[in-house]
Amino acid sequence: MTDRIDTTRLQEMARAYTASAVLYAALDVGLFTQVNAGCTTERALVEATGLRAVDVDRLVSCALSLELLEWKDDELCNARDVEAYLVQGKDRYAGPWMMFTRPDVPGWFQMTEKMLAPASTKLGMYDELTVESARKYHQATSSIGFGAARRFVRTVDLSDRKHLLDLGGGSGAYSITCVEQFEGLKATVLDLPPVVVATQEYINDAGVQDRVKTLGADFTQGEFPSPVDVVVMASNLPIYNSQIIGHVVARAFRALESGGEMHLIGEMLDNDRKGPVDAAMWGMNELICGSEGRAHTRAECEGYFTSAGFIDVEVTDFVAGTLARCAGKKP
Repeated sequence: MTDRIDTTRLQEMARAYTASAVLYAALDVGLFTQVNAGCTTERALVEATGLRAVDVDRLVSCALSLELLEWKDDELCNARDVEAYLVQGKDRYAGPWMMFTRPDVPGWFQMTEKMLAPASTKLGMYDELTVESARKYHQATSSIGFGAARRFVRTVDLSDRKHLLDLGGGSGAYSITCVEQFEGLKATVLDLPPVVVATQEYINDAGVQDRVKTLGADFTQGEFPSPVDVVVMASNLPIYNSQIIGHVVARAFRALESGGEMHLIGEMLDNDRKGPVDAAMWGMNELICGSEGRAHTRAECEGYFTSAGFIDVEVTDFVAGTLARCAGKKP
């Protein structure tokens, strides 16, 4: 007897946008912040938010069913991850990052039209970056970037390294965190000219301007400053196609001193391309953003490194199910 199949999984997929919409609305009205502040009943939430009782009822029911809220006796409380990341005023507040991709939603529902009438450039939306849009981008994403950078310095020992080259370093999270952790290290953040204006502001705020410098350029073109003994390229892998990534890794190899190392951190597909879903979706996001980027497999990333001449190449989980790290050394 064969197992019966039905449409449940497909229906859930077709309506997955509803969960995103509920999360956006909950952040809009400060639901989780209000619960943290003591509004643990629906009546209190009506008073705090100014919403109708029926709408608070609807929103709370959705939040409970999505495990964003929980019951503690007869009072509402935030789920642990919500309490940590979605309460305004907390150090790890990630609301701006959750909301940052909200303007992209209409584009995802135009995916068919974009595939049937493609219009892409090498960098897509990044061709039109301004200083203000770069600031806005990093205001939304820097908390995630610095969290990843802290994980990096717990994972990789750079205590014997002298100069880090941070490709597409954005807010400078990796450079700033690495020089703070490793006393003898200096760093250069190489990113687009509008971006490094914002980068410098993060560097100044951290007080490391004597050890972290910026260079405004498109790192997909030209040779890199050298000599350096460690290269990091983090969280921008899907923006680029295979040819560009291969060329970037090869130029990083040439810039490195003998014995130097490179770390490529990003959303990588398993070799059978059956996951992680997040990696596949970041690849598809580049259709929405208008670039020529795609999702790369772990084996492809290993191939970029070995083709460039790196040895001891390996790919390991960086954030399981989300990010992987490909590393190699120059002989």
